[in-house]
Amino acid sequence: MTVFTQIEGGGVTSALGFKAAGIHAGFRKEPERRDLALVVADEPCAAAGTFTKNIFCSAPVIISREHLSDGGTGAPSYGTARAVVVNSGIANAATGVPGLEHAREMARITADAVGCTDEEVLVASTGVIGQHLPLDPFKTGVPQALAEASREGGASAARAIMTTDTHPKEYAVSFSGDELGFDGVTFTVGGMSKGSGMIMPNMATMIAIVTTDAPIAAAHLSQILRDAVGVSFNKITVDSDTSTNDTCVTLASGAAAPGAAPIEPGTPAYRALAAAYKEVCTNLARMMAADGEGATRLVTVHVAGAATDADADAAARTIANSPLVKTAIYGHDANWGRIAAAAGRSGAAFRQEDVSIDIMGMPVCRGGLTVAFDEDEALRRFEAPEIAIDVNLGAGTCETTMWTCDFSHDYVTINGDYRT
Repeated sequence: MTVFTQIEGGGVTSALGFKAAGIHAGFRKEPERRDLALVVADEPCAAAGTFTKNIFCSAPVIISREHLSDGGTGAPSYGTARAVVVNSGIANAATGVPGLEHAREMARITADAVGCTDEEVLVASTGVIGQHLPLDPFKTGVPQALAEASREGGASAARAIMTTDTHPKEYAVSFSGDELGFDGVTFTVGGMSKGSGMIMPNMATMIAIVTTDAPIAAAHLSQILRDAVGVSFNKITVDSDTSTNDTCVTLASGAAAPGAAPIEPGTPAYRALAAAYKEVCTNLARMMAADGEGATRLVTVHVAGAATDADADAAARTIANSPLVKTAIYGHDANWGRIAAAAGRSGAAFRQEDVSIDIMGMPVCRGGLTVAFDEDEALRRFEAPEIAIDVNLGAGTCETTMWTCDFSHDYVTINGDYRT
């Protein structure tokens, strides 16, 4: 089994062959807030993406899909890219033909600055829906961001894509190519993401960019990304709302092993790279769930004993999305009945007399019936930063894990005031 080393302070530019910057370009009123991020590869490289399945998708999602050659069909998206440009503050969603034109111009301005084709630029936006995206901030901001871009610029880029996030989300790991057919080579996978509200991805995540310096063809990179997304970003929820702008893209420079043949599926190197992507994406996803709007606790929901994978996902997702469960956690109330009720309405097949439920390691339900527990001990355990809910449906061998957060008063305040 491959051993991964977490890179302290690592992120989207930890992999060789990439630089980045985050600046204030003028999309936001506050001059101290960075609002334009640029990630640039030294050379055109393999790229892949996953995007929202929301029918009301944004103009940048449509253009990036086109640039990754899925024709807007939602099929696996992959191709070649040189740069990713992201603005925050304005989503460029529900903006019609002008929005599409502005997203294309966003790519063209970046391509002219970087020195590549328009199709080699992927674009993303995040912020308020329905507002038109001004182009002047790109005209001045992209050249500035390119001039400031560096291997150390990943942290500033991660800040520039934030909206209601309270902190940037970055993660990176490295692993040895020894015994994988790449002796003496160290590979790196790193990324950044943003997302705090309007989060229950139905593809990937809100905005995420992941890079690697491993050599791999775009089609195989696409499969690795989709597999990683399925067990990470697609397993988080803050409020059950799927964004119009969800975008997750990845670029592979191959710079760690220049001239080497691309990694092929079925090889030890492929399995190691796929595992590294899952490691990075899962950690970024957990950070997003923990930073949900107004959240005070990360909540891990593990459902086992399901008859099918779909049943496991349905039960875990319904529990994780339940406002009653989430508010009970905020109130430090070990109210297992809310968990049972959510599982019962999820559509998963099971018998209530076969169900067991634990909260923070404390048995609270066995055989579908209550188990006496120490309320004071439960309150003490609720002080932990992560709350674990374990449910066994007693109907099979399938299981899954989802991550969510509690609901506090601040969630309503943040979203009630979002546009103002």
